[in-house]
Amino acid sequence: MKAYVFPGQGAQFVGMGQDLYQQSELAKELFDKANDILGFSITDIMFEGTAEDLKQTKVTQPAIFLHSVILSKVLGETFKPDMVAGHSLGEFSALVANGTLSFEDALKLVSQRALAMQKACELSPSTMAAVLGLADEVVEEVCASVDGIVVPANYNCPGQLVISGEVEAINIACEKMKEAGAKRALVLPVGGAFHSPLMEPAREELAAAIEATSFKQPDCPIYQNVTTTAVTDPNQIKENLIAQLTAPVKWTQSVQNMIADGASLFTEVGPGKVLQGLVKKIDRSAEVASAQL
Repeated sequence: MKAYVFPGQGAQFVGMGQDLYQQSELAKELFDKANDILGFSITDIMFEGTAEDLKQTKVTQPAIFLHSVILSKVLGETFKPDMVAGHSLGEFSALVANGTLSFEDALKLVSQRALAMQKACELSPSTMAAVLGLADEVVEEVCASVDGIVVPANYNCPGQLVISGEVEAINIACEKMKEAGAKRALVLPVGGAFHSPLMEPAREELAAAIEATSFKQPDCPIYQNVTTTAVTDPNQIKENLIAQLTAPVKWTQSVQNMIADGASLFTEVGPGKVLQGLVKKIDRSAEVASAQL
């Protein structure tokens, strides 16, 4: 069975999507439509901006979403997923790919999500850190032992977990992780504590927008970050998408469940190859590929 996976924040690069824009009339049409919806020329920033320009949350999230979704649409008849999943932001790309959300509605939600997360980041000093070489349970125990807010945020693959929370609590947790035997515990250059309780203001803001958006019956199941299992009920998909902002991204468990349900080939749709690397670390025998024009 063919699984298609969609990357999240961090996969962006200068020049992303320009080849699509130049080679496909449909891509050009969708990129131009995106500029109108967003109210600024995101294509200028994606194709010719600096890495710094691309890093702004209001740009990064829609840019990665557009690259993924437009690539999947340009693939046309050859794009036939049996199942889909997306890492954090990538879940919105996956929901367009399986027919749950329209391109326009999803882009509006991604833009609102980015702005809501940015606002939440500005409310309290917070960050994230990557922890390498520890079992998930140990990371969970260390987080629970620290005063203040610090939680597991991304279960990326065995031995690679990202934690999220208040700056002070993260710093203490990193020291404790090293004492517990972590190979590395490294604070990441991010603007806030994504997938933690500190995103609650963003979750509330996005919940209203998601509730007001039409979700259709998908063409194939999505394995969502919150539940890690196949979901096809539009109302359930909505609930999970709202919960996602303050809940951890359970990527390891999602991929394991996709493989258990018959996924034999994982094709990454969008910028970079991060997810292919993670899939291989989760199961060496899994076949991976990049979506190509």
